[in-house]
Amino acid sequence: LVVLVLGALLLTVILIVADQLVKHWVVAHIALGASQPFLGNLVALTNLHNDGAAWSILAGQQWLFTVITVVALLAELFFAWRWRRQPRLLAPLCLIIAGTIGNFIDRLQNGYVVDMFELLFINFPVFNLADCCFTVGVLWLLVIVVREED
Repeated sequence: LVVLVLGALLLTVILIVADQLVKHWVVAHIALGASQPFLGNLVALTNLHNDGAAWSILAGQQWLFTVITVVALLAELFFAWRWRRQPRLLAPLCLIIAGTIGNFIDRLQNGYVVDMFELLFINFPVFNLADCCFTVGVLWLLVIVVREED
């Protein structure tokens, strides 16, 4: 149990640190609003500051995002404790927690989230590693729930 909990904690911390390092690199090396090719014609690194949610929904409502994030984080931590003996549930929850904390750090420090991954082949919001962690964690958890027999 201790190894499982420490592994989950380590995974969460590594993802949060990776998210913050990528954001700091982008802010230091790419001008605000500028883009730099990353994966050919597929992805560009674009330095954007988003004070809303996806597609800048509810832009400028930092108090609302703070309340939602604190409530969500408390729920996520509750489930992490409850599922601490179930690695198949704990792993995706670690991704969700890392994504929540990664963007919350930005909101607390800057009043906005730094986004950088721009998909060039589709009209989609620019996003960051925390968004990826959160989305993959939620989808992974949904697959587990849907596949459960009871």
